[in-house]
Amino acid sequence: MHRYAFLLLFASLVLTACDSDDTADEAEPLAVETVNSIEADPATIPPGGGRPVATGRYTLYSLEDGRVVLSSSEADPAVRERDSVSTAWDVGFRSTTVIFNGGSSGPGNAAATILAEAFDDVTEAPATLLADGNNQCPEIQGFGGVRPGPPLAVCTGSGNGWYNYDPAANVVSPRAGRTIVFRTADEQLFGKMRILSYYQGNPSAPTSDNASRYYTFEYVLQPDGSREF
Repeated sequence: MHRYAFLLLFASLVLTACDSDDTADEAEPLAVETVNSIEADPATIPPGGGRPVATGRYTLYSLEDGRVVLSSSEADPAVRERDSVSTAWDVGFRSTTVIFNGGSSGPGNAAATILAEAFDDVTEAPATLLADGNNQCPEIQGFGGVRPGPPLAVCTGSGNGWYNYDPAANVVSPRAGRTIVFRTADEQLFGKMRILSYYQGNPSAPTSDNASRYYTFEYVLQPDGSREF
């Protein structure tokens, strides 16, 4: 009886150890970073009134460091030149335009694409991503009429990329089930992003009265360099 009891105890310990190893081998979920209301060249009303005016400058953001590298409110040409031609930033925002630091948009090796998949459902970055300048984007409707969209990895224009525009309400809304998958400027890491709001404070039901050109988004980076999330 003692021999059988010993064998049962040994088997129990082995199974427990296996269970512990299986638990240890399970990958920890990647941290989701949230960025709140970073400005993207917000327009202002001239002192004498009239149509809002913007500067045309980008806010540049480092996804690896989780910080603004260069704000659109920074007007010093020397500072802008220094930071915009560096690889310290990964993604840039200006109005509804999103750029990545590579190709025609910067000296880095960032690339991206937008997938028609929900953020949580994207578990792997595609093998091929596009640098800005290497995409064919649909035509967009602007104040000057219909014109070709800039060949960005994330196309601009309502219904073309990350957003829809409602002209009746004058409101920009992120498209449901759209995820931007990207590679960082140093070509080391892959990640995914979804834009949550275009309005300051991330209001649940924005109107044209809310201050626009303020991005709230969340993203995930894979620190081991693989394409899996």
